[in-house]
Amino acid sequence: MLIRLGYEIAIECQQAMPVISLLDIHPDRQGDIKRQTKVLTSPIVPSDTYSDIFGNTCRRFSVPAGGFRVLYDAVVEDSGQHDLTNPLAQETPIEKLPPEAVGFLLGSRYCETDHLSSLAWSLFGNVPAGWARVQAICDYVHNRLSFGYSYARSTRTAAQAHDERVGVCRDFAHLAITLCRCMNIPARYVNGYLGDIGIPADPAPMDFSAWFEAFLDGKWYSFDARHNMPRIGRIVVARGRDATDVPLLHSFGPHRLSLFKVWTYEQGESPAQPPYRDFNRVQDARMLA
Repeated sequence: MLIRLGYEIAIECQQAMPVISLLDIHPDRQGDIKRQTKVLTSPIVPSDTYSDIFGNTCRRFSVPAGGFRVLYDAVVEDSGQHDLTNPLAQETPIEKLPPEAVGFLLGSRYCETDHLSSLAWSLFGNVPAGWARVQAICDYVHNRLSFGYSYARSTRTAAQAHDERVGVCRDFAHLAITLCRCMNIPARYVNGYLGDIGIPADPAPMDFSAWFEAFLDGKWYSFDARHNMPRIGRIVVARGRDATDVPLLHSFGPHRLSLFKVWTYEQGESPAQPPYRDFNRVQDARMLA
């Protein structure tokens, strides 16, 4: 299966400033890219990349005052299979966890394990350990929270989402991650592309999606408390402890978002015109075949 994906984002900056984006496809999936543009900007500015402590690709720009637009478009090969499930997967004892997984047991900015530990053990302490327990957590979060774009709030924590009973995909992920960590299951936050592949199309504008991965039987498995069902075509952009580690754009000064477009769909099922057509007149030479 071929998946077309990309984004176009514009911001208005009051002054020149550095901006760091975490929008590049994760290194794990770079080998699946069949064709892509360079990262196009208007006005044209250079960028450089580096890897953060979680292995994500960060891209650094020096953005001038005024409007700044960044765009990317690619075609990625995907297996077309649903998320891998393994109901027999067991929890790994803490003393046997690999060092890189231990940190994902700890509380973080949006995942306050200290606030929700007692609740987690009262709800899931008697659920069979392993896959069944993570799935029970997903079921609980899925039923506890109501999804709506109007509920978005960048400062909402997992405990606040639990109390308010509303949120967007990042809130579903944060709450599920927190409950998993409370139960001594390493869990990490994931941001990426997830199109309406194999399901009825959602009429709402496309967005990046957030889900989480839990460490069971020596492997990271994808779980999604918002949709709470295996899906097709997840393309990871970045992973971290929570949304703090993987902001789409991090500016070092005030800015205002003026345009936000995301697309991800099975190749051949969407617009006849490429999303980047307006850029062709400006940066034609920067496109890759």
